[in-house]
Amino acid sequence: MNILYTNFHGDYGGGQDTYVRDLAAAMSRHHRVTVASPEGSRLSRLLKDSPDVAIFDMEFKPRWNRLCQEIVRLRQRIRAERFDIIHVNGSADHRQVMLALLGCRYRPAVVLTKHNTYRADSFGNVLRARLATDHTIAVSDYVASMLALRSPYGNVTVVKHGVRRQAAEQLAADEIRRRKIALFGPSGADAIVLGSSAGTAPEKGWMDLIAALGRLPEHERERFRVLLVGAEPSGEQREQIERHHMASRTAFTGRVDDVRAPFSIIDVSFVLSYHESLSYACREAMSLGCPAIVTRVGGLPENVEPGVDGWVVPPREPEAIEAILRAIVREPACVRAMGRSARLKGKREFSFDRFVDATLSVYQKSIRHNPYRWVTSMRSV
Repeated sequence: MNILYTNFHGDYGGGQDTYVRDLAAAMSRHHRVTVASPEGSRLSRLLKDSPDVAIFDMEFKPRWNRLCQEIVRLRQRIRAERFDIIHVNGSADHRQVMLALLGCRYRPAVVLTKHNTYRADSFGNVLRARLATDHTIAVSDYVASMLALRSPYGNVTVVKHGVRRQAAEQLAADEIRRRKIALFGPSGADAIVLGSSAGTAPEKGWMDLIAALGRLPEHERERFRVLLVGAEPSGEQREQIERHHMASRTAFTGRVDDVRAPFSIIDVSFVLSYHESLSYACREAMSLGCPAIVTRVGGLPENVEPGVDGWVVPPREPEAIEAILRAIVREPACVRAMGRSARLKGKREFSFDRFVDATLSVYQKSIRHNPYRWVTSMRSV
């Protein structure tokens, strides 16, 4: 099978970068794989050490005076490579693929992954669904329901993110204390570290955790520290952290490609987004043995069994988070037990091999039902 993945993110694509990288690397073991991505993008950098994945520099958000040139380049590449599948991941790359395929007698099957919970009933979606979508992958049951309720997309299959089983650092208690001291000073040696790799954008809701900590009495607040993986906070966010008495208790790593090091000292993870399709960050954290606090939005609750491997709270309600933090202070041993349950769930339900196999099944079905396929396409299915 000959597969083209497309990515419109010019810099940092978050979980979508991970999604495409992991699929491309896995599929390249048995299939020909090309990734079209803007030059210098994080995804291209992540794939540079994957010798079996070809990188094709392509702008999916070009200036209007270069749009036709980029469409022609993409069309020429599609015809020259005779791809069996084009797997698109956003509206910008989907639109450009649609335009590149217009008028083609033979064309690949196009698979769309719906990564977010934005509405999908616009005129542009109608065009892309009708002209350049053979199958749609929904990353959660919530997204599938949303598409069924109000969108032009048919042939929808739910394929939830799988997490590559990379060994987490198993540190001795003394080393964990040493690392906590290095980040938070001596007073943080035995603190309960709350952490997230979901990012620091306002819509990720992490300031609600800071506000919840600010509501605690000082002796309870002192039990916690916060570690955030993502871009540095804004000046306004830093002011809010200061206002809630968390400035000396909060650390930022900046953006990192491998979260295992920070998660080696994180005790409880959180993804408190205001909208979320499923969250790779949540699944990765749970696979690394961290119970998760998540909001009741989108597909986030599909990851967690409340009271067993995490907690579910309403969005924008620091008081609900506060209640969880107080419960942890009263019974800190629950964190370790729930962490074990989270790790077991990761092994049992977040299988990377199952994720790859399910995606491959969508490709095979799409090729079989593509009336415009290249004559030789079925040989590799």
